Amino acid sequence: MLFALGPLQFPAYSTVLAIGWGLAVLLTVRESRYLGLDPEQILDLNLWIVAWGLIGSRILHVFADGHLQDYIDLCLDPRKVPAVDALVRTCTQDRQCGYDYLCDAQRGVCYPPKDCLAWAKLWRGGLAYYGGLLLAIPLSVRFVRRRGMPFLRVADLASPAIILGLFFGRLGCYLNGCCYGKVTQGAFGVRFPVGSLPWQMQLKDHLIRTGQAMVPVHATQLYESLGCLALFSVLYYVVRPRKRWDGQVFGAMLVLYAVMRSLIEIVRDDERGVLFGWLSTSQMISAPLFALGVYVLLRRPGVSEAIDKKARDAAKQLAIATNVNQPAVPAPRPPA
Repeated sequence: MLFALGPLQFPAYSTVLAIGWGLAVLLTVRESRYLGLDPEQILDLNLWIVAWGLIGSRILHVFADGHLQDYIDLCLDPRKVPAVDALVRTCTQDRQCGYDYLCDAQRGVCYPPKDCLAWAKLWRGGLAYYGGLLLAIPLSVRFVRRRGMPFLRVADLASPAIILGLFFGRLGCYLNGCCYGKVTQGAFGVRFPVGSLPWQMQLKDHLIRTGQAMVPVHATQLYESLGCLALFSVLYYVVRPRKRWDGQVFGAMLVLYAVMRSLIEIVRDDERGVLFGWLSTSQMISAPLFALGVYVLLRRPGVSEAIDKKARDAAKQLAIATNVNQPAVPAPRPPA
């Protein structure tokens, strides 16, 4: 819990995530007028991206982050699922467990109640960023095309905002205790509280004993959060002002984030799906996204111009058919 206002509680993960999304919306809506895009359509696009991004992120989490069996057991046999943040390690009565947990008196352990919809409860955490990106991109292409907007220009607008949102999202991961790193003796190692997810995993792996503080781990959430802040600065203050054709900011985002994410994955240690003992799901997804980013960066500028012309013609036809005013001519930027 981040904080509470009377009976109103603000969970750390979802609150920080909402702050990041709000800032991303403000940034894209504000910048849209300078690119000749309709701010109202960009606001609609933000809502579209968030909705499908959450769905895609949750789907990838459920199937690729190693928790699928837990969600199945929560519905069919919740006694198999450990109560990670129960108030006690052993119990004889339900009230000892805290929250809504129940006590299996025969085994003396707490377990969560039956819940066949746990997989859909986003506010409890459990989102995989790449799942949201992979679902949001094609559906955003469809949305943008139908509205007669140039996709690559819109993608350039959205790219810094997406990374800014991810900066806050990874802060939420840190507060939530997910997406943690491997054990380290380095100066930047962090310890999470007793009962947290990384503490539970170290207890399960016999690295610590009951009640003992956990061994320090890499703060991979903060690594990526700070990396995203640096990447946002590069995209927004370096690449964006110097771009020569639409798509350059989008391509740079795909390439740079794929590299950063793949490197951070090396020191992550949470359950997230690993092949061959070393290749994570995110690293596998990073490879084609890196290739797509390189393609976008190296493509001929004429392709972008052809796409924009087609989109402008579609917008004109839509405006004539519906008698709607055309988007304003790009507004001049205020002096820096």
